[in-house]
Amino acid sequence: MTVSAFFSLPSHRETWRLVWPIILSNSSVPLLGAVDTAVVGHLPEAHYIGSVAIGALIFSFLYWGFGFLRMGTTGFIALASGEGDATEVRSVLARALILSGIIALVALILQPLVLRLALMLIDGSAQVEGGAADYFYVRIWGAPAVLANYALMGFFIGIRNTKAALIVQIFMNSLNIILDLLFVIGFGWNVIGVAAATAISESLALLLGLYIVRRELLHIGGVWKRSAIFSLARMTRLLAVNFDIFIRTILLIFAFAYFTAQAAKGGDVTLAAVAVLMNFIQFMAHGLDGFAFAAEGMVGTAIGAKRADKLREIVYVTGFWALVVACLYAFAYFIFGSAIINLLTGIEEVRLRANEFLPWLILMPLVAIWSYQIDGIFIGAVQSKEMRNGMIISFIAYMAAMHILGGLWGTHGLWAALVVFFVMRALTLAAVYPRVEGRARA
Repeated sequence: MTVSAFFSLPSHRETWRLVWPIILSNSSVPLLGAVDTAVVGHLPEAHYIGSVAIGALIFSFLYWGFGFLRMGTTGFIALASGEGDATEVRSVLARALILSGIIALVALILQPLVLRLALMLIDGSAQVEGGAADYFYVRIWGAPAVLANYALMGFFIGIRNTKAALIVQIFMNSLNIILDLLFVIGFGWNVIGVAAATAISESLALLLGLYIVRRELLHIGGVWKRSAIFSLARMTRLLAVNFDIFIRTILLIFAFAYFTAQAAKGGDVTLAAVAVLMNFIQFMAHGLDGFAFAAEGMVGTAIGAKRADKLREIVYVTGFWALVVACLYAFAYFIFGSAIINLLTGIEEVRLRANEFLPWLILMPLVAIWSYQIDGIFIGAVQSKEMRNGMIISFIAYMAAMHILGGLWGTHGLWAALVVFFVMRALTLAAVYPRVEGRARA
């Protein structure tokens, strides 16, 4: 294919129509995390940063572990949309919302146990752990809204209406930032203020999301059909796929949790520096995920319509633009990395320690892009077993690298192991990619 022919493919326009709202909405998520860090980072003690970092990490386990509520919903809705089955689109959404409600109820009941187990895994100081507990017991009440919002985001991406996802996400994160500043700086609530701002914003965002969903369903058509919603075969398929994604996501989150736990052994200053730099990872991840999310909806629709040629075009186009954006992230971190660190914390020893690790963050977008992009392809194809198996292999390689490289190079070795993790995630799924194209030809 010639260069001019490549850039004339219709998927370029479709990709950017879907991507720009996702990039804006996703970028607001780490912006919120950065504001959280900046607000407590300018308090007088480093342990405030550590408390928010550990508290947020616990919710990474609790919420990201149930990320299948978005990913599984996206894949199934995209497939149903490609097949033109509006009633099944409604049924997938209903199943996801029912499941999210059950999970949220269990999380609220078991909250003391969840916190106790989480703090056992993380070796922080007494001050850090105390602040993390305060954060947890306030933010946990946003759990029902968060998990339901995952299902709604999966619905929006699956029907390829990423502008709706943008509206909800921007509303939630903008409100969160405003409440952050009000509660922490205005009222002096410190860590509790950060958690309260988040929980309130998540709950109000759910109401907005449900209103937009109602409008979308009127346009899509179909009917609410109890027998379809509670179909044993489809519910079993949903649970099987979601369990695979759950295993994959738990290993992913544990990998980052273990990274933070190992960094905490270097003391509060090193932990605070890592917490600051993890905002760089979050900015990168949420930006690059825009192309993965676009691929999810487009890939699922192409497979549902049995268009192998369209699938291949989508993979090429989304992969190309994702690489371009990854290069821009690396360039931005190279030029502005130190300035960003200075904005996130005013503690000089934390700044110096973070700048020491900055070269790893400049490299990370160029390495990580492939794992994010191929994840989106497999989510859209609902190839959950391959994702689960690839993550298991990658996690084993990562843990080996953490102990070998961490032992040799200290905290620098931990960053090197993270690079190994990203590379293995991409390679393990690339090896079985032909199965995705096989689905589109069946």
